[in-house]
Amino acid sequence: MNLFRAAIRARPRRAAIATFLAMACMPAVQAATAPQVEPWVPAGVSSDRFESHPAFDPRNGDFYFVRSSPAFQGWRILVSRCGADGWTPPLPAAFSGDGVEADPWFAGDGNTLYFISTRTSDGIKRKDLDIWRVQRDGDGRWGMPERLPAPVNSTGNEWFPRLDRDGWLYFGSDRAGGLGKTDIWRARRGQDGRWRVENAGKALNTAGDEYEPLPSPDGRSLVMMAADGLYLARRDDPRAAWRPREKLPSPINVNGSEIGALFSPSGHSLLFARDLKGDRSGEFFVWRLRGREAWPPACPATAANGTGKAGASGHGR
Repeated sequence: MNLFRAAIRARPRRAAIATFLAMACMPAVQAATAPQVEPWVPAGVSSDRFESHPAFDPRNGDFYFVRSSPAFQGWRILVSRCGADGWTPPLPAAFSGDGVEADPWFAGDGNTLYFISTRTSDGIKRKDLDIWRVQRDGDGRWGMPERLPAPVNSTGNEWFPRLDRDGWLYFGSDRAGGLGKTDIWRARRGQDGRWRVENAGKALNTAGDEYEPLPSPDGRSLVMMAADGLYLARRDDPRAAWRPREKLPSPINVNGSEIGALFSPSGHSLLFARDLKGDRSGEFFVWRLRGREAWPPACPATAANGTGKAGASGHGR
């Protein structure tokens, strides 16, 4: 996994698996004999480059994602729309700027989107990744992105901003004062308008590298990406402290390159990317935590269930 975030800085068998899922997954998730993981290869989006960090627009279903080189460099946020013939050729997001940009995430009803960027701000061409936020009006037009202030952003790098339902904004950072090389942090804005930032603690962080925190829709689980793949932490109540994280089993983690996770709105599915190496580079996969919901959405809408190529029931490119 160090390969993927180097750019930031330069950036037992079935019974055991069933037991793990029963103990570690969110309360609404039922244990299975083995995790159900399948490719999601949307025609028009999947390419020989690296696709990752998916986000679906709650207002119109547009698909935002990050495309980079096979070596996971040169990140750009692209958008594809679902047309009559499937996903349209991806184009840069309307709010794109200079520098590299990644990690799009929609908050609430889709009127606000968080992302990270090295774009120029205040006349300064930046090298470190910062957290940005952009909002749109009632007609769907994106406004001018704003860089979140200190102490949310630091002189180091920040990435993967994700809001929990309790109002905390979780993110990763290599700022000073952490427990390891890179840590999970969280920030909250008070009634006085000031931001408070704190380390997410030893249940999530180690002396190594932790990068991407994703709270579940019900606030009881958190999937996070560390140096060697995806982990899961949970708590009994959204207001309680996180219990120590546990590494997710195969076939969720296969080679430690799993990255950019996204829960479905129900929390019953998880979409993430994995580096398949060679010509295929980064590809999307879906973990079915509970049942087979129709997510990711099929495109065109008349397609089977969205688990394969748009307009077909298979998985091929």
